[in-house]
Amino acid sequence: MAKLKIEDLTLIFGREQHTALQLLKQGKGKAEILSATGCTVAVKEASFEIEKGEFFVIMGLSGSGKSSLLRCLNRLIEPTAGNVILNGTNITALKEHELQQVRRKEITMVFQKFALLPHRSVLENVAFGLELQGIPAEERLAKANTVIDLVGLKGYGHMLPSELSGGMQQRVGLARALANDPEVLLMDEAFSALDPLIRTQMQDELLDLQEKMHKTIVFITHDLDEAIRLGDRIAIMKDGEVIQVGTPEEILTSPANDYVTSFVEKVDRKSIITASSLMDTKPTMAVFRKDGPEGSLRKMRATGLNILPAVTVDKHFLGFVYLHEVLEVKKRGDKTIEAAIHRDVSVAYPETTVEQMLPFIAETDKPVAVVNPENNKLLGLISQTALIIETTGNQPA
Repeated sequence: MAKLKIEDLTLIFGREQHTALQLLKQGKGKAEILSATGCTVAVKEASFEIEKGEFFVIMGLSGSGKSSLLRCLNRLIEPTAGNVILNGTNITALKEHELQQVRRKEITMVFQKFALLPHRSVLENVAFGLELQGIPAEERLAKANTVIDLVGLKGYGHMLPSELSGGMQQRVGLARALANDPEVLLMDEAFSALDPLIRTQMQDELLDLQEKMHKTIVFITHDLDEAIRLGDRIAIMKDGEVIQVGTPEEILTSPANDYVTSFVEKVDRKSIITASSLMDTKPTMAVFRKDGPEGSLRKMRATGLNILPAVTVDKHFLGFVYLHEVLEVKKRGDKTIEAAIHRDVSVAYPETTVEQMLPFIAETDKPVAVVNPENNKLLGLISQTALIIETTGNQPA
């Protein structure tokens, strides 16, 4: 079961929400509804699921509805229609006192503007949520100190927010959210107000924290590079609609429409595209002991190739054989291709990125073998041409 399930979530601003909702169900567009009712459709029938422990990024330009959607997830804004289901409980149906308990213990938020209490110390700010829960002072301060250490603020507990840099203030906001040990962490453009260098550092630290804590994180950003760097999956929004949900690689390699294509065309693909996307999964292979020199030559003749991967009968990768060396072992009268196999070759795994495979272009003229890291079975081949095109965006000369 998904940790969070969003079903047909719709948010409409304006007085005639009911009329606007009916028009929306009739297929009317955002502009038509605004003209007819004066209402703005901020989120339109969003539906997706977020798995436990997933880093899920919602991204889009200003006005796309991403922050409005996020605030509907914990009902900081009441959705007009649809459901938000957390651990099987429909949050949209909860009464106010029930919702407060969910916000305190299960789902919490980190804001862009930090939202710190200016006259309370760092330690008191971090412990504030625990104070609202009625946790005794000694216990809550101990928990707060633990989280302060976790986010890299050890020794700053006595200071006021005004005495800290922007990046340190954001750490305080993150620590306050983590102190409650929530299952779901909502982050609304949490790093966008920071300088680029500090922003990158905070991204690194958040990824390190996620490795340790395995929270379910819903992160809002307008920056595709940030989304790709952080997200296990990304939802891209435009005009209140979720137009594509997928892994960074899926979005880069199979954009849903021209809008997504325009988003991703300037992204450096080398650090994202992996071997699994580029490999030919049905390469012609020379099967050791089954295919002798003559059998291997027949396969080369049929395919027009002068190099083949050599594998065992159960597809364990052995290396590569070249045409001229197979001809030599045939001329010698060898019954197998063993003497022709080049075994000292580099291999890639399905998750190896293009950037990591770049040295292979300089090292050799062979294709890149993609193998299963657990058993060394051949999964596919990547040609040098495919690597060069992916790296440069151009046909090789």
